[in-house]
Amino acid sequence: MSQFWLYFRLGLDHVLDWQAYDHVLFLIVLVASYSFITWKRVLWLVTLFTLGHTMALFLSVYEIVSVDSNYVEFLIPVTILATAVFDIATAGKKVRNTNYNVLYFTTIFFGLIHGLGFSSYFKMIASGSESKFLPLLEFALGIEAAQVIVVLIVLILALIFQNILNVSKRDWILVTASIVVGITLPMVINSYLAI
Repeated sequence: MSQFWLYFRLGLDHVLDWQAYDHVLFLIVLVASYSFITWKRVLWLVTLFTLGHTMALFLSVYEIVSVDSNYVEFLIPVTILATAVFDIATAGKKVRNTNYNVLYFTTIFFGLIHGLGFSSYFKMIASGSESKFLPLLEFALGIEAAQVIVVLIVLILALIFQNILNVSKRDWILVTASIVVGITLPMVINSYLAI
């Protein structure tokens, strides 16, 4: 049981670590346009992101896929930037409600990229385990729990700004996504220069 809590806690810490805030930034722009009314769709997005993340860890830990970490470190902020730009481009427009299959697929794909970014660290911490499968699942549960915490905070802030402070949904999305763009753009440039 203590091993479960070890890997579960590592999953929690992976998302909630403020030094590795890229995961939080992605979650913010992923759900900035949603509210508690659309909680099922939000839960799907978060779970699909976790699924992609876990699949990448699985593929990497079992050495099915190997990707240069410099490319992954570049692609992670690109996924955040792309999601934020999508939010800005579609804020207040009906296009957001059209094709969810593309959104779901993109979320899984972006989860794969983010998971590859953490694979070398996970391989190192799981190297002493006889089986890597259970630690992967325990870690994924920790990630999912942490993501739900982040998403709840974003949805509560959206509720406060939109329903109490009377900020329009469009403005909420534009400001939130623009702040994330401002934080992410230097990350994209720095990681590109490191390739």
